[in-house]
Amino acid sequence: MCAAIKAAKRGLTEGEVPIGAVVVYEDKVVACGYNRRAKLQLASAHAEMMAIDKACKKFGSWRLPEGCELYVTLEPCPMCMGASLNARVDKIYFGAYEQKGRSLTAALAEANLLNHKTEVVGGVLQDECSQLLSGFFISMRQKQKEEKERQKAESENFTQKDI
Repeated sequence: MCAAIKAAKRGLTEGEVPIGAVVVYEDKVVACGYNRRAKLQLASAHAEMMAIDKACKKFGSWRLPEGCELYVTLEPCPMCMGASLNARVDKIYFGAYEQKGRSLTAALAEANLLNHKTEVVGGVLQDECSQLLSGFFISMRQKQKEEKERQKAESENFTQKDI
């Protein structure tokens, strides 16, 4: 999970929501990814998707070898769970729980949609993963508030000059 957190911090330095993911095979990180939606302007550019795609390229197959595990700092969304199931990820470890309850992680892991099931373990380094995300959103809201106040002040100054 530490490698996923490191990837999330890399995304943070690029202005992305700090979510990181790594694919591990035989106790080695074989691929990592971080959220890149803002930079790439792609809805699918989630950390998990980036890591899974890189791992698939590394192994030369859409089906990852038996024993691959995914570590991600935030509970996967349905799209990323689908990709994990499709790529045959054996086990998913995630840090922070999706607070809005939209992930459906457990339901999708057990749904028997394919002839493959993925084991899911949540809450790994949960506090550190949660704080990284919370800090980002607190900072983002503060910047938005400051920008609104700046625009309001400029508007008021402009109006007073016209009078």
